[in-house]
Amino acid sequence: MKNTALTDTHIALGAKMVPFAGYNMPVQYEGVNIEHEAVRTDCGVFDVSHMGEFLIEGEHALDLIQSVTSNDASKLTVGKAQYSCLPNDEGGIIDDLIVYRVKENTYLLVVNASNIEKDWNWISSKNTFGATMRDLSEEYSLLAIQGPNAVEKMQALSSHDLSEIKFYNFIVGDFAGIENVIISATGYTGSGGFEIYCKNNEVKQIWDKVTEAGAKPIGLAARDTLRLEMGYCLYGNDIDDTTSPFEAGLGWITKFTKKFTNSENLEEQKKKVLKRKLIAFELDEKGIPRTGYDIVDGQGKLIGKVTSGTMSPSLKKGIGLGYVSPIFSDFGSKINIQIRKNAVPATVVKLPFYKG
Repeated sequence: MKNTALTDTHIALGAKMVPFAGYNMPVQYEGVNIEHEAVRTDCGVFDVSHMGEFLIEGEHALDLIQSVTSNDASKLTVGKAQYSCLPNDEGGIIDDLIVYRVKENTYLLVVNASNIEKDWNWISSKNTFGATMRDLSEEYSLLAIQGPNAVEKMQALSSHDLSEIKFYNFIVGDFAGIENVIISATGYTGSGGFEIYCKNNEVKQIWDKVTEAGAKPIGLAARDTLRLEMGYCLYGNDIDDTTSPFEAGLGWITKFTKKFTNSENLEEQKKKVLKRKLIAFELDEKGIPRTGYDIVDGQGKLIGKVTSGTMSPSLKKGIGLGYVSPIFSDFGSKINIQIRKNAVPATVVKLPFYKG
């Protein structure tokens, strides 16, 4: 099992450590609800250094990225980032990722930890353009500083005006005494903040200064409840090699202004009635929906599966995502979640669950 550059720091802070995507990661420090609340109302910091980073450079870097990603990366100017996915040949999703345009012909792809090798092999196999590829995953660390007070609490750590960095934009500058750090106004919590990319030997100094400035350490358990309250897909749960972007509600990152892997078939799928759709639901009664639970209709007939579920710390009710037949996907539709012997009634709702 791999460690991040901060593993010893987490252990010293009393974090409960668990294996995650091949890494020894902190799942919680003080408790999920306390940490969740800190991000929603103040400021928290996550060590997400297990994520993968690929640098793609050269005259034809954009050509390669355009051919393997679903979104239109030609829209990116230097200093902008874009959410996208890697379609496979069968209509499913190899991974979801963020594409950063760092320089004119230099792009950074940030991929999920569990998919680093798979993604690298896939993109490499499609690199008929002569683009230069470097896997920086083992060299770089990533901190997510999230929450409504992130700008205010972190401003003293940088000479740049952090409030000027718009959502899905980034700068390369000084932070916490380290030069040439990527400060990106991205994150997976829905409460604002930044993601900081730095080298492994720099991250301890940044972590220490960030926590001294008032960011509470947050574990992966709260990261999951935070992202689920926003309805953000988690790879391996809500999207995978068998789910199409349209089934998953990711048509907005699937642009047919260019050719990419399986684009012709996906364009045809867009015109047809889907066999299933990813829905969001809230339980009408007490209960906690969990991944893998059956979704049934009023007669107890199986109509889908829960892909992500939890007790929402903000809403104080059971929430979840799952795939169902399209006839059950309209907002307000009544479904049931099979929790052990009980079919607990639930309502299909519009995302996000947490409105802020």
